[in-house]
Amino acid sequence: QVRLVESGGGLVQTGDSLNLSCTASGRTYSALVMGWFRQAPGKEREFVAVIRRSDGNTKYADSMKGRVTMSKDNARNTVYLQMDGLTPEDTAVYYCAADLDSRTLLRGTPTYWGQGTQVTVSS
Repeated sequence: QVRLVESGGGLVQTGDSLNLSCTASGRTYSALVMGWFRQAPGKEREFVAVIRRSDGNTKYADSMKGRVTMSKDNARNTVYLQMDGLTPEDTAVYYCAADLDSRTLLRGTPTYWGQGTQVTVSS
């Protein structure tokens, strides 16, 4: 079992940056793939980014490329999502996710989910 806890959300203004964190506990497998999704009000949950703990390989949603950077600290079992140039369209609940299979995560059906952290961007 893997437990995921997100932090770092909040209320910011257009153009600001935020750095979200997600810490894993429990069975923190070295082969774990961890990612971020977001869900805006009235919209479906969408993929944001993913990172492989073993080698740091990352993949980003096309809509987020250039504005987000995902990184990891294996010693702390933590991954980060740095978001820059935020706009009101980025307002959403951001969820951390994990799975041993990157394909499962990229399909939007990872085994493990965090509770989410709210990001609100004011205009």
